[in-house]
Amino acid sequence: MRLMRRSDRAISPQEALIILKNAEYGVLSTVGEDGLPYGVPLSYVLIDQALYIHSALDGRKLDNLTTQPSVSFCVVGATQVLPARFTTAFESVIVSAKASEVFGDEKQQALMALIDKYSAEYKTEGLAYIEKANMKTRVIKLSIESMTGKARRI
Repeated sequence: MRLMRRSDRAISPQEALIILKNAEYGVLSTVGEDGLPYGVPLSYVLIDQALYIHSALDGRKLDNLTTQPSVSFCVVGATQVLPARFTTAFESVIVSAKASEVFGDEKQQALMALIDKYSAEYKTEGLAYIEKANMKTRVIKLSIESMTGKARRI
């Protein structure tokens, strides 16, 4: 893995996990069979040392993951533009991961964790939604292989 250019802004793995846990969305970057890159913003959840995303049954993202399961996933946490200083305060995390589809209990756990993260006040409705959409939904696990976090705080 290449060293971070601005190592003075590196944050600890523990801080990076907190950002991963709390960020609203991330950008999944894949490469297709044609060699073209593809980045897609999506919701996700962190469980232990893995990220989970959900998907329709087919599409470009899934085609790319079949071709090349190695991915990059980036999240940006809190930001603040500092116009007078011509800069931005920020926190971000970039993950390298291996993607694989999950099934059964692991799939159900990931879908419930997504409900907990994004719709905690609607758990009952969320359970019904999962049950109805389960056969039309794929869940992909991004097993973290490496992670770097960076921040500029004021």
